[in-house]
Amino acid sequence: MEKKIIKGRVVKVNISKTKGTVKTSVPEVKVLKEFGIESDAHAGFKHRQISLLAIESINKMNDDKEKFKPGDFAENITTEGISLNVLPLGTKIKIGNDVILEVTQIGKECHTRCDIFNKVGTCIMPTEGIFTRVISGGDIKENDPINIEL
Repeated sequence: MEKKIIKGRVVKVNISKTKGTVKTSVPEVKVLKEFGIESDAHAGFKHRQISLLAIESINKMNDDKEKFKPGDFAENITTEGISLNVLPLGTKIKIGNDVILEVTQIGKECHTRCDIFNKVGTCIMPTEGIFTRVISGGDIKENDPINIEL
């Protein structure tokens, strides 16, 4: 069976010091194996080390009243060109030259009303975001290529 290659790119990389808050875009991040993004509140030895959300999902939320930007939904990596929420669990995502992430969770359940929900009135991470663990570390920066082999 022929393998399918999905290609996309990193729009932004985002970090925050505390959980449940909007993340700030930075030019580059260091990703540590089985840990996550250095200096990010969500890093740790869990199955949700790095979150991803597509810019296409963010753009669906934009209207005449609000203009959302990467990081507003607390995602670590804002992507373009990939339907993230349809990737099977276990899918390997290669970013740049070295980073390999494994999809561990599609969406999430929000138990509390975080800063994002309070600001926006809703959140798309529970339905369109994904969570990953780090298989191989390295650096990620804006415009890095994303390759997924299915």
